[in-house]
Amino acid sequence: MKKFAEIFRNRSFTKLFLANFTSQMGSTIGLTAFMFFLLDRFSSQPAYATITELMYSVPMLAVFFLIGVFADRMDRQKIAIYCDWISAGLSVALIAAIYVGWMPLVFAVLFLRSAVQKFFFPAEHGMVQGILKKEDYTTAAGLNQLVMSLFMLFGNGLGVLAYWSVGIYGAILVDTLSFIISALLIQKTDVSNEARLPNGSHTLKDLNIQMVFKDFKYGFKYVLSSKLLFTLIIGFFIFGIVNGGFSVMPIFILKYKLAPDTYEQYSIVIGFVFGIGVLIGSFIASLLSQKVKLYHLISVGLIISGSFTALASLPNNIYLFLGILFISALALPLINVGIGGWLPSIIDPKMMGRVQGLISPLNMLSHSLTLAFIAYSFPALLTIEMLYWIVGGCLAIVGVFYMIVLPKLAEESGSAVKESAVEQGI
Repeated sequence: MKKFAEIFRNRSFTKLFLANFTSQMGSTIGLTAFMFFLLDRFSSQPAYATITELMYSVPMLAVFFLIGVFADRMDRQKIAIYCDWISAGLSVALIAAIYVGWMPLVFAVLFLRSAVQKFFFPAEHGMVQGILKKEDYTTAAGLNQLVMSLFMLFGNGLGVLAYWSVGIYGAILVDTLSFIISALLIQKTDVSNEARLPNGSHTLKDLNIQMVFKDFKYGFKYVLSSKLLFTLIIGFFIFGIVNGGFSVMPIFILKYKLAPDTYEQYSIVIGFVFGIGVLIGSFIASLLSQKVKLYHLISVGLIISGSFTALASLPNNIYLFLGILFISALALPLINVGIGGWLPSIIDPKMMGRVQGLISPLNMLSHSLTLAFIAYSFPALLTIEMLYWIVGGCLAIVGVFYMIVLPKLAEESGSAVKESAVEQGI
């Protein structure tokens, strides 16, 4: 707790943290409410709910070669501000599209809003890396994990409550307000030129197609040059499978197995149980990160979470299911805090945007492929239990892989840094 208090004394970090929180809120409440709106109106067509999630992930594949270059070459603060304002405008357009009732138009607006939001996080992460000390990265990762746990705890519940109380239009208006608040917070944040423009000042005219692809290629080579960074990034493909599965699996197992008649109410309970598990796990992970090697934290978290995710497919009793899911959630922050605290310390600040520009599409590619696979195969080819086996198995396999390779790669990376420091006379 002392570490958390210390990091919040940095006012720039505090404002960016709150902006990140509200921007994520703008991405969550309306989307969750919209999914329940579709499940109500098209209950015999679960593919619509899956397509909604696809409209969140697929846009990354359309803009992935741009977001990292923009975050490294353009003013990161302005990128984040413009993303929020444009997303607010598209939220209003989404209300109009839903009112018209033509689903292709609705999904098109969702696609555009999501594409714009993809530019926000590399820019915001780059600014955070520039305003924090290296020893604060793990603490910041723990705080980001706390934000994620709060959304797991309250996100679905807030989305459902907004849908019940103010309807789909009111829920999306909450999105709009959240984006506006985030934009205003970032606008008032004092960020140094070095953090905003790590590679100097550029204009849109400078970013021609040749330069964009040259920078993207350079970012790719940068990742390949570090075995440790490359190995960690491989894991993000698997994490995309997990994220894609978990975005729809809890609702599906409630609706089609555990609580067909009361799945909306129990979805709030699942969000609460999962969120409490991640919240408690976040505090545990933050404490352990100061005493345990980060690669041990990541590997153990993956194996525990994967094993219990697979086990969650077995119970027919919803309370037993919730208990198993709680343990799986408890282990997830070990992974996120470990990776979130490690990556900024091994990535050059000038390359953060381009590395994020590779991580995010890789994650979203597997996320999208998973959702497309679920939309095609469930319930025609796969049962809900099989989905849990696939997702849990992926987590556990990556955990074993990391347990074998990461210690050696971490040692080699540390030795390389020391040799470089000696050569430079540090």
